[in-house]
Amino acid sequence: MNASSLGVVIATRDRAGRLAETLRRLTALPERPRIVVVDNASTDETRAMVTRRFPQVRLVPLHTNRGALARNEGVRAVGTDYVAFSDDDSWWEPGALAAARGLLDRHPRVGLLAARTLVGPGPGGAEDPLNAVLAASPLARPPGPAPADRLPGPPVLGFLGCAAVVRREAFLAVGGYHPVLFFGAEETLLAYDLAAAGWTSCYAPRLTARHRPAEAPRPHRDALTRRNAALTAWLRRPLPVALRHTGELARSAPGDPVARRALGGLLPRLPAALRHRRRLPQDVEAAVRRLEQQRLRPGAAGQARVAAGP
Repeated sequence: MNASSLGVVIATRDRAGRLAETLRRLTALPERPRIVVVDNASTDETRAMVTRRFPQVRLVPLHTNRGALARNEGVRAVGTDYVAFSDDDSWWEPGALAAARGLLDRHPRVGLLAARTLVGPGPGGAEDPLNAVLAASPLARPPGPAPADRLPGPPVLGFLGCAAVVRREAFLAVGGYHPVLFFGAEETLLAYDLAAAGWTSCYAPRLTARHRPAEAPRPHRDALTRRNAALTAWLRRPLPVALRHTGELARSAPGDPVARRALGGLLPRLPAALRHRRRLPQDVEAAVRRLEQQRLRPGAAGQARVAAGP
């Protein structure tokens, strides 16, 4: 595999130990991808560790924590046709990147491949629940004149940020991750924007990523996810949808501290969201509504992660 055709981008902050293990695994891949680490203003030994132990890895140091936008810097820096994302606690199985390159070569309108994700310690790992949700996506595959022209997997409008491979051209054309969101369920908006620009995102279970998230609680993550779901609606969805999201937070806020934090984070960012507001094309909005309808069917609650992001 030509290393110049596919790279790996990692955004990190203050997790030198976990990052070292991830880099050990990624630098041992048979595909020998080009690797870029974007450091979100770490205060630990992250930068010194990367420079000392992994000189073949390019380090992009940021002076401030830019959240998910660090991935945008990494995509610009890596310079490869295709870019796989890892977090500092995730990596790719040997052969997955070569398979991704082959799929993207054969399907020029596919802008993003969402991988199968295995979670936890041990050689096997557990299936991330999102795998089944993506596999069951109700979105229709556009017909192709021959089997080779058809999509490599179900079309989706959500993915896990540490288990995706993007076409660099498509990612940069839509602006990558959006500055209004910063961090938390930011993948959904990117999937919307790719679809709005005519690119398809697919679930490709042939690709496997490993994820070993820290067991420490992240009490603010739910609030960020709910805040960004509402901001995504203000950025791209019809006005009644945006008002519904905001109203649900406002009604829940008095008795729900997570909703209260989400609403408190939403309001200062709302003016910027309105400045960047751009409605989805009708066909993409229809696809989003199809996912929402699937979510509301009995036994299909997990479908929310496709429409609302992991």
